[in-house]
Amino acid sequence: MSEATAKKTAKVALITGANKGIGFETARQLGVLGITVLLGVRDLKRGEEAAAKLKEQGIDARAVKLDVLDSNDVAAAAAAIQRDFGHLDILVNNAGIAVEPMGGNSTLTISDATLRNTFQTNFFAVVELTQALLPLLKVSPAGRIVNVSSILGSLKLHATEGSPIYEAKMFAYDASKTALNAYTIHLAHALRETRIKVNSAHPGWVKTDLGGTGAIMEIVDGAKTSVRLATLPDSGPTGGFFHLNDALPW
Repeated sequence: MSEATAKKTAKVALITGANKGIGFETARQLGVLGITVLLGVRDLKRGEEAAAKLKEQGIDARAVKLDVLDSNDVAAAAAAIQRDFGHLDILVNNAGIAVEPMGGNSTLTISDATLRNTFQTNFFAVVELTQALLPLLKVSPAGRIVNVSSILGSLKLHATEGSPIYEAKMFAYDASKTALNAYTIHLAHALRETRIKVNSAHPGWVKTDLGGTGAIMEIVDGAKTSVRLATLPDSGPTGGFFHLNDALPW
């Protein structure tokens, strides 16, 4: 097989925020399946260190300089994927932030800066990156987009007294994930006549920097939902919200 043919046939995945935590583990699990994984990272040195760890496991992993808030990085990443592969099969929008204290209700005290910064990373940046990469995903025979959301984006559960998240109302974070879920629904509908599937993933409460010390799930399990949605068969769902094999309420 020629190098040009290999570029066209190898499955390629881009995972944002992939130098550590759930993003790194998502890349590892996809890489074990024989997929070339591109680690989207703000700090290229850390990304290259993470890619080296995956290469030690026999995974084809490469670091890509990608600050999702930098439009120049977004354009450069899209151009590099086009040049090196000519297509993209999987996009996992994993990068996200949460700056409010866990628990309680921040609605009455949330600052404009916190609200805007959270939405910029968790929502607007996802839309920009996804739009930039859609031409490459449309070339794939089975494009998959995974938006890493959170159960805290569920309006139904927030409005249901006694639900697991009823008392946990970090307004900026929760609302940004609700908006992300809306994007999933709208994007899936817009792409319904294509081979691309779009779904939201709730990783679970995972032991990461964001999840905190009280989290109950290990990182290896936190990546499983994204990996499942990234590798759905043609008969799989689109426009849904999932944790592992379970559908979640919007």
